[in-house]
Amino acid sequence: MLSLLAILPAKADDYSRYYTDLPVDVKPVTPITFPDRSASVTRHGAVGDGVTLCTQAIQHTIDSLSALGGGRVEIPMGVWLTGPIELKDNINLSLDKNAILYFSPDRSLYIEDNPKASRVKACISALRCTNIGITGEGMIDGNGAQWRPVKRGKVSDTEWKDFKSMGGVERQEGSLWYPWELKSGYGDIAKTPEKQEKMRNDLFRVNHCENILLTGVTFQNAPKFHVHPFNSRNIIIDGITVRCPWNAQNGDAIDLSDCHQVIVVNSTVDCGDDGICLKSGERKEGTDINGVADVLICDNTVYHAHGGFVIGSEDICGIDRVVVRNCRFSGTDTGLRFKSAIGRGGKTNDLFISNIMMADIRGEAIIFECSYADRPAGSKDSDRPEVKELRNVPEFTDIHISDVICRGCKTGIAASGIAGMDCVHDIDVTDCTIVYTAKPTAIDTATARLTLTDVRLIPDKK
Repeated sequence: MLSLLAILPAKADDYSRYYTDLPVDVKPVTPITFPDRSASVTRHGAVGDGVTLCTQAIQHTIDSLSALGGGRVEIPMGVWLTGPIELKDNINLSLDKNAILYFSPDRSLYIEDNPKASRVKACISALRCTNIGITGEGMIDGNGAQWRPVKRGKVSDTEWKDFKSMGGVERQEGSLWYPWELKSGYGDIAKTPEKQEKMRNDLFRVNHCENILLTGVTFQNAPKFHVHPFNSRNIIIDGITVRCPWNAQNGDAIDLSDCHQVIVVNSTVDCGDDGICLKSGERKEGTDINGVADVLICDNTVYHAHGGFVIGSEDICGIDRVVVRNCRFSGTDTGLRFKSAIGRGGKTNDLFISNIMMADIRGEAIIFECSYADRPAGSKDSDRPEVKELRNVPEFTDIHISDVICRGCKTGIAASGIAGMDCVHDIDVTDCTIVYTAKPTAIDTATARLTLTDVRLIPDKK
């Protein structure tokens, strides 16, 4: 059942060329290798007809190959219906260009074994693994419409009619739709649509892993976030596409949460929430990978997103040594977005952002905000938690932004901190040209200290 070839390393590209002439020392990624051994999922009974459930066959292929030392799990041309799958050590999931890995709408397949779990299993997961990859040119589809709530104000009349034709229930006087009691016949897995919404999973979510390689593949239509590694090290993301409807609730594209030693290059994003985002939560015991450090992001394109490059809203353990350069954002809600709040904040150090080209930005080209509130579907202003202690206060500092050109935004540069606290300071913006339609700046000088040098803010005359 296994195609056994010589055990020679299958090596990723050399990424050293991206680390030249950096403004700060960023620890580079190291090559990720897999044994040159392969097994097709068809040998274990998988059928790519879009009807046969292939979960067991795919997982058996992964487990068997990993037990032999690892290699390439091949997903050939076809539509492969599956439930959640778990990667193992030294496994490279390789998708043919005409392969679609399609995750089942049967929510019961994703229920966690642990009854205390607050969420269901991710579509693709890994825990404490070394050397995992997803490569090729194929497509991974999370079938997210079966999970996501929909806000009426974000869809056309035709789209709203299409959602209602699936079944579902409306809330808040018809302004919010939940995929509940759908006509497809697949059952619900919670007591209410609101509770089921909170159980939504990510498309690719890995925890405490080392050596992660993602190249070439399209990740699309996640129930929640798309590419989401946690507390992991040595991550190469090269040439992937991440896409979902522009109005997909919480449809983040690439979220790096408490990750060290990462490169994101040559990738394309078109999503419903944050584009390329760095996050850091509470410190985790049993790992030395807390906070975000040594990240290089370059040569990427972001179309729709709430922000092209984003930090936050959680950055509790800090964001250090990050270089973002040579990227283009077209049609994002904001360009460079730094967001946090009391209880979510930490300190940034050594952030360098340069050569960012933007067009048709709906809001601010650059924005710093320290009163961000997470607003899940169905939430109200009164649901915002009360701040009871000054813990985890945000501090955006040591950030250097240069050579940004933006043609078309509502506001050029906006920044506000928190009264009585030093939350936004020592930030310099240099050699930038921004064409705006409403305001050149909206900077609260009492709470935010930015230095603008050779920054041209030009009103749009159209």
